[in-house]
Amino acid sequence: MSVETVDTLVVGAGQAGVAMSEHLSKCGVPHLVLERHRIAERWRSERWDSLVANGPAWHDRFPGMEFEETGPDGFPSKETVADYFVAYAKMIGAPIRCGVEVKQVQRLAGRPGFRVETSDGVIEANSVVAATGAFQNPIVPNIVPDSAGIVQIHSNTYHNPQQLPEGAVLVIGAGSSGVQIADELVRTGKRVYLAVGPHDRPFRSYRGRDFCWWLGVLNKWDAETPGPGTEHVTIAVSGARGGETIDFRRLAARGMTLVGRAESFRDGVMRFAPDLNQNVARGDANHLSLMDEADAYVLANGLDLPEEPEARRLDPDPECMTNPILELDLAKAGITSIIWATGYSVDYSWMKVDAFDEKGRPKHQRGVSSVPGIYFLGLPWQSRRGSSFIWGVWHDAKHLADRISTQRKYLAYHAAAIKQTEDA
Repeated sequence: MSVETVDTLVVGAGQAGVAMSEHLSKCGVPHLVLERHRIAERWRSERWDSLVANGPAWHDRFPGMEFEETGPDGFPSKETVADYFVAYAKMIGAPIRCGVEVKQVQRLAGRPGFRVETSDGVIEANSVVAATGAFQNPIVPNIVPDSAGIVQIHSNTYHNPQQLPEGAVLVIGAGSSGVQIADELVRTGKRVYLAVGPHDRPFRSYRGRDFCWWLGVLNKWDAETPGPGTEHVTIAVSGARGGETIDFRRLAARGMTLVGRAESFRDGVMRFAPDLNQNVARGDANHLSLMDEADAYVLANGLDLPEEPEARRLDPDPECMTNPILELDLAKAGITSIIWATGYSVDYSWMKVDAFDEKGRPKHQRGVSSVPGIYFLGLPWQSRRGSSFIWGVWHDAKHLADRISTQRKYLAYHAAAIKQTEDA
């Protein structure tokens, strides 16, 4: 069987893989991108139908192309985002091969490089970039058994309210996905319970500027590490209906019942932690502190941005907060389905290299692996807070392409030196 060779192999053609291809081309690095499905497949098949980007179009894009069908302050739909990456890949001439699954990556014996087994044959590469990101395996906590007779799905397989059975819904997880799904369900007349854990709750817009702009001018996107106790805190923010600030009290006023973190399930009864008010208060504190920083920036820089005192107003606590539910009989509450908006875990089981810690997480510095020739792209906090965003992954890819290009120069020098010795 013939073996294909390439200098650098990129695995995955989502936003990370497309960005990686652009920068490798600019550095003159021969490469190939493999994608097991279609370009940006997860945007199409693993997101709900009404999803829009959480950042405005002027911000959440690559520098080389704008969203043609969306105004700069609009929030493009998931299909628009996927189409954007397809068009971008075409514009830069990215060498992407779709429908090819990478099954295994392992070191070559006795020489540099890696053997990559794919569904379409074997490829040997000097470098491999895992551009599959961090959202690989949906996490569904082992709390409610299948025998409970309740439909349970992860947010990555939720598409619209019509796929759920009649009856009330319990949404577990109040990050961007959980909140937006719960809000959509309430608006269709569903009875919804939302389990709220620790979260940050930034405003969508303040004094005429989107929160993405504020995080930029306040240098928060460039934070290199999460703050103490915030490593796994979700962010409640939404671009739905033109962008709006998430307010849990207002969600409750529209008929949603808030509860604390889901802790256990037994004999048909779900038990919740007594932390609802604490979690909401923490989100409020984050909300108000960001406004304080924005106000201070306006004053220090003499900006002519209108004051917005109403943005600081907090509605009275709803009944579900003043008298929180700690136990809920799901059958009596009419709950027939649970949506787990509980995040993802990484899965690099196909990479047979010693580049991971005991929990299977990549060991790296800004995406450069502890194993020479192995790189990672698309990880949260890969180099900064902004790494999870479209524009952030583009800048992380630029750094990796530069490192790969530099390594190629060292290897080229080595090869030339050997040849010179042989010719002498």
